[in-house]
Amino acid sequence: MKPKEVLKLGILIILLIIFVSLIYLLGRNIYANYVNQNQTGTTVQGSDKIKIGFSLGTLKEERWIKDRDIIMAKVKELGAEIIVQNANNDDQDQLKQVKYLLEQNIDVLIIVPNDLIKAASAVELAKRQGVKVISYDRLVLNSNVDIYISFDSTEVGALMVQYIVDQVQNGNILIINGATSDHNTQMIKYGYDQVLQLQGEEQNIKVIEEYWSPNWMKEYAFKVTDELLQNKSKIDGIIAGNDGLADGVIEALSEHRMAGKTIVVGQDADLAACQRIVEGTQLMTVYKPIEKLADAAAKTAIQLAKGESLNNIQTTMYDGKYSVPYYVLEPIAVDKSNIEDTIIKDGFHMRDEVYRNSPENEHIN
Repeated sequence: MKPKEVLKLGILIILLIIFVSLIYLLGRNIYANYVNQNQTGTTVQGSDKIKIGFSLGTLKEERWIKDRDIIMAKVKELGAEIIVQNANNDDQDQLKQVKYLLEQNIDVLIIVPNDLIKAASAVELAKRQGVKVISYDRLVLNSNVDIYISFDSTEVGALMVQYIVDQVQNGNILIINGATSDHNTQMIKYGYDQVLQLQGEEQNIKVIEEYWSPNWMKEYAFKVTDELLQNKSKIDGIIAGNDGLADGVIEALSEHRMAGKTIVVGQDADLAACQRIVEGTQLMTVYKPIEKLADAAAKTAIQLAKGESLNNIQTTMYDGKYSVPYYVLEPIAVDKSNIEDTIIKDGFHMRDEVYRNSPENEHIN
């Protein structure tokens, strides 16, 4: 074979090796992407990744921190991105933060409104840009969100007052609601009003005062309870809008040596409230399994981002102008008798934490 022919053959072999190597690398990358997609459950890659915006009205209460952390984890498990903003009880900040989220080209907005009416402006901005909106555990009124995901707040109110009327005869009760800017407070009131109308008169139960706490401030709950006690008002039971307000109530009762003697109920199953339940200063809390709510929100956000329908949601909620799809979960009344089988069993709080300040702690394994 001539030298020129040998050279040509060598070059041909080298080119063939390079070509085969490129085919091999390309095939390996395609296979790796396929495996990664099936392992993580994502359906989009790279720049097309679904992006969720999460706007919280507040992180003041313990429960909202749980919501934030669980939703972030769930969204990431589903292969999407999430950007979280906290408005710190400021309506204007929430609007600005929603604008920021929209500038990040989010596909879906999950919003916990600070104000049930003012947040409609933020929803309108999102809808103008074709962004789907989930109203999370607080309904934005007159806004026609794509879906409202929450617990049954009317049932929350009914559960709270039922625990009081079951134990109070010929007595006085005090009601301290949450913020008027939260639609849930109206639904909770409707729930306990129904029970009081049916059973209150029969049992001679009198509502001596009913208050609305601005921004769910426990200091306000302490103040009004303390003033009534200083005026020698007889209080047999207290409905606190949430466990934070119950904390302020029980602080006031403690100063008047009434903690554990006056029935107090709340909601959210905050750790401090669970500790008070096993200690005996708070009778009951309404437990709302947040993981179920957060899981539903994360999965629904992905559905909406993909353009999938929500035809499986049959229930609706009227927002004052529109009937919107309503994904509803049931709350659970928890007292000392079932705290082990609910809150502790679910891992919502650890047993050692719940019983930390209780005399029964030494008997807990």
